[in-house]
Amino acid sequence: MKVRTRSSAIVGAVGALGSICLVASLALGTASADEAPAPRQPAKNTKAANVALTKVATAKNPIAGVAGPGGTVWVAERAGTVRVLSDKGLSEPVLDISSETTTDGERGLLGIAFDKKSAHFYISFTNRQGTSVVDEFAVKGGKIQPSSRRTLLTQTQPYSNHNGGDIRFGPDGYLYIAFGDGGSGGDPHGNGQNLDTLLGKLLRIDPSRKDPGKAYAIPPGNPFVADPKAKDEIWAYGLRNPWKFSFDAGTGDLLIGDVGQNAWEEIDWAPASSKGGENYGWSQMEGTHPYRGGTEPANHVPPVHEYDRTGLGCSVTGGYVYRGKKIPALKGQYVYSDYCDGTLRTLRIENGKVTGTGDLVVNGGEVVSFAQGGNRELYVFDIGGSVYRIDPA
Repeated sequence: MKVRTRSSAIVGAVGALGSICLVASLALGTASADEAPAPRQPAKNTKAANVALTKVATAKNPIAGVAGPGGTVWVAERAGTVRVLSDKGLSEPVLDISSETTTDGERGLLGIAFDKKSAHFYISFTNRQGTSVVDEFAVKGGKIQPSSRRTLLTQTQPYSNHNGGDIRFGPDGYLYIAFGDGGSGGDPHGNGQNLDTLLGKLLRIDPSRKDPGKAYAIPPGNPFVADPKAKDEIWAYGLRNPWKFSFDAGTGDLLIGDVGQNAWEEIDWAPASSKGGENYGWSQMEGTHPYRGGTEPANHVPPVHEYDRTGLGCSVTGGYVYRGKKIPALKGQYVYSDYCDGTLRTLRIENGKVTGTGDLVVNGGEVVSFAQGGNRELYVFDIGGSVYRIDPA
């Protein structure tokens, strides 16, 4: 078990700047000299549950994880390798695309996913030209079939940060893909509110079918399929850098951790009954606050939770609603963290409103990602290498 104070987490984050340049790109490039952070919100935190972090493996810059066949957790390492975590520990790489990607800026292997039957495995990465790529592999007997590889989607990235890159299958069986606004700072190209680009969006596609001329189909219920000025793939928009998102395994609700510009970190929520089309406001809004004199869109969906940067936090890391069995007191609470702070925190959300906030009083270091195992227990990834499981204390 690893115990860290909040001050030591910051020291680690500063050290990480020199070696992986991630905190600058995740927090993201961002504070402007003419913008001061907003005043701190009143603290409401209470201890959420008695938990401990059990170190179960050491990986090389673990950045994403997904439940795999046979009770395993597949771990993506940023430089381009995928390894399998089981009771026997962490395997040798089962996939290696390190020759195809780079870790400059925020680039690298950024997301992995299985479809519902674990018949296909998906990767999201930036290639050496900086283009975002989503590829599919067939899986047989729990093993990737390299010869089956095909590219589903590519997206040119104008800068090396705000790539997003998280991917996940929703309860509806469709593949969701998160892309940031394209990078730099302040959304200079206005991508967040522009429906004619995939940047700054959450996408929804159907890789099990093909539309003419495409490697995938557009689900018929996507919200903008009838709009000739919008991309059919878009499910939601107005996102700055939706670094990690998840679906509640109990309710199907969607939660997105969207990294802020320089003052506010936000968590967005949509019910399982949503028909899509949500506008989360960027870059007119940063959280619930107009950004640089922006005007709040009439259809703005404000975050379910936000926090400022007057403390140690600088880059929200979205997590999961806990649906495991080991920690009954944590059931139904959304667990998340911050790359610069590392403290694991919780939200209790009812009918789209936060009814309680909590602090698990444990620190995972430079928390860059969470993973949910097949048994719904949660894992925490420290970009420095440590993979933890959240256990009862």
